[in-house]
This record gives sequence, structure tokens and C-alpha cells, in this order.
Amino acid sequence: MIRIFIVEDDEIIANEVAKSLRSWGFEAVIATAFDRIDEEFAASSSQLVIMDISLPYYNGYYWCERIRRGSKVPIVFLSSRADTADVVMAVNMGGDDYIAKPVVMELLIAKVQAMLRRAYDYETGANLRFLGAEFDAATNSVLIGEIKRELTKNESRILAALLEKRGAIVSREELMLKLWDSDEFVDDNTLTVNVNRLRKTLSEAGLGDCVKTHKGQGYSLEG
Repeated sequence: MIRIFIVEDDEIIANEVAKSLRSWGFEAVIATAFDRIDEEFAASSSQLVIMDISLPYYNGYYWCERIRRGSKVPIVFLSSRADTADVVMAVNMGGDDYIAKPVVMELLIAKVQAMLRRAYDYETGANLRFLGAEFDAATNSVLIGEIKRELTKNESRILAALLEKRGAIVSREELMLKLWDSDEFVDDNTLTVNVNRLRKTLSEAGLGDCVKTHKGQGYSLEG
């Protein structure tokens, strides 16, 4: 499980961010020792850091520089200070992205996922089996015996999201966020087209109508 270290002294915001991350399957660790952030980070073994700028003792820039001495983990700055100088400082100190408060959780999740994909090839882990087939996220393909069916990147992400919650309904909003990378927003029509393409590919591969539509709710993968 991907672990994310949250450095935010506002307990309400920290808990809201942690709750949102956990709802997406991440493990969230909230910093408590603001005079020893670098030590807490090292002990947490986290794969990404969300860092506020205005903090007790030392600011987020200081702790970013301290973390960068021994780690290349992605760091996302989260702050109400959003002028150009702050963004430039964040990048110069080793930050990878910058999100202004008030926090839009959907945007935060999308940026976290995009950054994890770039840093760790996120969502390209172990192969997943379903209905006698094998989904290989690393090559964006489905294997049925000796037959290999190629998927587009978006189809692959949709299938990965459905497999993560196999049998449960995945909302359209959640799937759109899965497709939304750092520089592209996927609208409702684009999602429908990609789901239909995925459904057609799987059906032609002999997997039947395994992608089910739940009107007004989303989609699920049966089997």
C-alpha cells in the first residue's frame, strides 16, 4: 500500500486530507512532531509527502530541504500562500508540485496519483486475474491464454480502477479522476467513450459483458 506523509498543523485540514486519501486506498500518516519532521518522515517510510509551508518551529521549505538530503520522494506543497514567488521557492527547494488552499480534494487526489505514476510507475504492479484472463497494467494489455489484447492507456486505467473494487460500484467521478492526469481533464463524454471501448474489447476477447452499468451511479466489474 502507498503511504503518504502529511505535514499540516491545522488538524481539521490534515484529517480531511487523510480521510480523502484513505478513501482512495492510500495509507495516510499525519505528522505530530513539528520540530522533528525529518525524523518522523524517515520513520514513516512514506512514498510521497504533502507539506504545508507555514508550520511551527520551521517552515515547509526548511523541512523539504532536510528531506531532500536523503530522499527523492515526491513532495507536494499545500499552502494558502499561492503567489508566484512562493511557487518558485517551492520548486527551488525541491518540491514537485504546489496546491493552493482552500484544498479541492479531487484535484489533490488527481495530482497525487499523477505524481505517483511518474515517480513509481504507479498502477503497474502485479498482474490481476479475472474471468480466466490476466490484466497486465505494465503493458496495458489483457491476456486470455495465448491471446493478447492491447488496451489504450485510458482503458487500462479504467480496468485497473474496476479491478481494485471488483464487484463494487465505482462512481463516474472516481473514474474520471483516474483518467485525469496533471495536464488533462477528462469530461463525462470522454469517460463514456472509453468505458464503451473497454467493454467492446473485453467482449470481443470472449469475456462477455463483464463491465456493468449502474444508472446514475457508475460501473462495476463482475467476475
